Amino acid sequence: MQANTTVTSPAAGSHAHLSGRVLGLANLGLMVLDASGRIVMWNQWLASHSGLSAHRVQGSDLFEQFPELRGQRLEQAVHSAMQSNLPQQLSPALNRSPFPLYPTGTWGGERVEQAVSVTPFTEGKERFCLIEVSDISTTVGRERQLRGQAEALRAQSYVDGLTGIANRRHFDVALDRELRRAQRNHGQLSLLLMDIDSFKAYNDHFGHQQGDACLTLVAEAFAAMLQRPADLAARYGGEEFAAVLPDTGPEQAAQHAEAIRARIAALEITHAPAANRPHVTMSIGVATYDKDRQCDAAAMLAAADGCLYAAKRAGRDCVIVDRPAETAA
Repeated sequence: MQANTTVTSPAAGSHAHLSGRVLGLANLGLMVLDASGRIVMWNQWLASHSGLSAHRVQGSDLFEQFPELRGQRLEQAVHSAMQSNLPQQLSPALNRSPFPLYPTGTWGGERVEQAVSVTPFTEGKERFCLIEVSDISTTVGRERQLRGQAEALRAQSYVDGLTGIANRRHFDVALDRELRRAQRNHGQLSLLLMDIDSFKAYNDHFGHQQGDACLTLVAEAFAAMLQRPADLAARYGGEEFAAVLPDTGPEQAAQHAEAIRARIAALEITHAPAANRPHVTMSIGVATYDKDRQCDAAAMLAAADGCLYAAKRAGRDCVIVDRPAETAA
């Protein structure tokens, strides 16, 4: 009688070895839980990033092995996946580093940032759950770096490269914002336009390099006079400067303007021989928001600009304030 023999395919053992090799090479964490939440598979990536070998964790309850995960989103995702038979994803924004995983060989310090997915599956009659953990630290770091660079570029786009104060673009945005706020709240808003007197003569006599130094000194002194957080000092263009003064009426704005004019004169920056005065001075025009006359940025700018040129015609180094025309009796 011929004995029955069982033949084992060499390919079966080879495939099992291949599967183990692939799991070892995978560049992400792979673990499998059985229906009771016990760890039945723990790949080399997880061992390398947790300091816990597969031999040490296999057979243990995941949430007993990592008590900090109990009651957290991961436990909810595992239970939901097993009950609904639907995969679950943990939002990296809300669950940055659920597992205590660290850069290889450190096992301490700052955890790697993780993307975690939970996938239920059935093998024969048994239910299991595959948990995949990806290290997204590099991607998140790159995104942060790009956001930081974008913010830096955005900040630079609002700063005048020479003087370091706000530029014309920033001024336009601030004036529009504060004007809308004043309109909503029935508040006050004033605008100063100012110009360094006889600056062309200064540049012609001392040269553009010294002219830039003069602009920087004036900008620093002018900006230092605006103390409130919402006040904005800006370079309007060339030798012109501007200030946006929220919650400021015409009388207070005139006081601010006079203080700025006096501060610039007090610098005693030697002017060109062809200038009207021996030291650098500034002329200033002041306009205030008025819902009937100056209800938009263009009207306010036109009024302040008219006052600035009136100050020039009045002999320079002075402040002119826009005031409504008196109504005839």
